[in-house]
Amino acid sequence: MFDITRRAVLGSTAAAAAFGISRKLELILPASAAAQIEPSIGYYKYSVGSIEITAVYDGIWRKPHDPAFISNASVQQTKDALAKSGLTTEFMPIPLTVVVLKIGDRLIMMDAGSGVGQWQANATHLPANMKAAGIDYTKIDTVIISHFHPDHVWGLMEKETNAPVFGNAELIVNEVEYRWWTDPGRVEKLAEGRKPAGRRIASVFPTWKNWSLAKDGTEVAPGIQLIAAPGHTPGHSVFLVTSGKEQLLVSADTMYVPALLAPHPEWQGSYDQDGPTAVSTRRKLIDRVIADQIKICGSHFPFPGSGTFVKDGNAYGFTPTIQA
Repeated sequence: MFDITRRAVLGSTAAAAAFGISRKLELILPASAAAQIEPSIGYYKYSVGSIEITAVYDGIWRKPHDPAFISNASVQQTKDALAKSGLTTEFMPIPLTVVVLKIGDRLIMMDAGSGVGQWQANATHLPANMKAAGIDYTKIDTVIISHFHPDHVWGLMEKETNAPVFGNAELIVNEVEYRWWTDPGRVEKLAEGRKPAGRRIASVFPTWKNWSLAKDGTEVAPGIQLIAAPGHTPGHSVFLVTSGKEQLLVSADTMYVPALLAPHPEWQGSYDQDGPTAVSTRRKLIDRVIADQIKICGSHFPFPGSGTFVKDGNAYGFTPTIQA
């Protein structure tokens, strides 16, 4: 298989042009990996047709290595995959990135982040980086949610009070995801570790009146189509953004940490509620991205959260976008 330092093809002008970058993409090399853990600038702008995309850095989860993290791979195998991608092996680096779309005069936020330290103590950077990027939190018109895991929705709620952060914005989510988490009796059926999150969701979200529940294939905002991508959660969704001849797939947690799942798309994580379905979904969507030359971003890709995939036998090669 390719490893990230061998994919010279991805340093091509064509790969760079895919994200509107005038120079060739650079590869993350082991010698420079430490510098890539935390970005020096917490936002990054690019475009899809006439739509302005701003990637905003929330923080990074320095997850301790855990043999249960990938059910069908050892800790050593995950460390080897990180090393081949030039990333630290001291911990599992899981960046947290939110994207905001400016469509005309509308501001559309894709997921809400982890809530200023509510989920991870060092994931507190979203408000400051939004401000630095020139985005006013209070002017967000719509928040489109991929799924109800804490690192994607705790940012909807104020700490302790659970008051809505975006009380005047429309909140959009796949109806399957909403109904699964708010189904009466759901909390009791969850694993012990997930019950606190399930309880918070079930007690707060149904009290809000600004939810819009969408079906697979629905255009949830101008040029934004919801595509069901189950496996990670029952209603996990991705969003295809189209403007003119250009497209972007906001892939949420489909490929999760590409250093692991690009070369090993068959790996199943403890975070996937249905591992086999998550694998099938992953392959289907990444194959489409490659075949149709669709830009892609992901919530946990190395910041700024976008990159380029290529086929590599029965797996994939991935090169992250490097912040200029």
